[in-house]
Amino acid sequence: MKKLLLALALVAFAITIRAESWTDQYSQYGKLFVVKLDTAPFPHPKRAQGHKYGTNFYSTEKNYSDNSVGIFVPKGFRRTDKVDFVVHFHGWRHHVENTFSIYHLVPQFVDSQRNAILVVPQGPYDAPDSFDGKMDDENGFKRFMTDVRAAVEKEGIIGTEPIGDIILSGHSGGYGAMSGIVARGGMNDNIKEIFIFDALYAGTEDFMSWFDHNPNRRMINLYTAHGGTKEETEKLIAAVKERKPPVSYIAENEDKITTADLKKYQLIFIFTPLEHDLTPYEHKSFQQFLETSRLPSIKVAESPKAEHP
Repeated sequence: MKKLLLALALVAFAITIRAESWTDQYSQYGKLFVVKLDTAPFPHPKRAQGHKYGTNFYSTEKNYSDNSVGIFVPKGFRRTDKVDFVVHFHGWRHHVENTFSIYHLVPQFVDSQRNAILVVPQGPYDAPDSFDGKMDDENGFKRFMTDVRAAVEKEGIIGTEPIGDIILSGHSGGYGAMSGIVARGGMNDNIKEIFIFDALYAGTEDFMSWFDHNPNRRMINLYTAHGGTKEETEKLIAAVKERKPPVSYIAENEDKITTADLKKYQLIFIFTPLEHDLTPYEHKSFQQFLETSRLPSIKVAESPKAEHP
């Protein structure tokens, strides 16, 4: 028993050291830290027996037990009377560390110059699964964000300021978390914008119900020809065209969309020639959407210009 406890302690220590080492690479841009939260997506009862996809099995221990949450605070972040957040959900077969690195989230976030905090929860760990655990529960997102805000306060970054505006962002299978959140998450009054990166596979009614509830909300849907989202997106565009009264929207190819368009329209459909996995970063779309968002700007002089790989 003592040997087992020692082994578990060593594993936990190794995981902690690993988390510290990979986050250090972003220190020139701000503070990236990882916390473990009971309100994070997993573990969850619906994956207590693991999950089978095709002929492959994904276990609870390996794929549905990590409650890590990556939190990034840019240099120059200013405390105000509220705290704004951008919460990004990764797609299939990813985890927090490679979501930050592959999609260049920190450089894009820094270059957007937004005075907000970036949050990346661990979804299904390296598994092909769009179910995002507690984010699908009634008021699950509200409990999660309460704990995220408390974690940021514990780091001494903020005081007792309440949660302000929230932007939901998701790539590919991340749609499951976002649609569940706007349907049942309990924070729709705070969620002002949604960025969908080739991820409109389902949940369309949930997204549109959220959008229709307030005319000042903005939703951007970036989609591709072969990512599996084109048909659903085109159905939605056709439905939007027939709406009475008319909705403020634009549906255009990526090379035709301007910064002015992104600021003018509330409902934005963008077709990109990019491959599915490149959509969040190859053309710096995450950065561009943030730059044109409602989030306040940060002081440029206090935030370094990031170098993109």
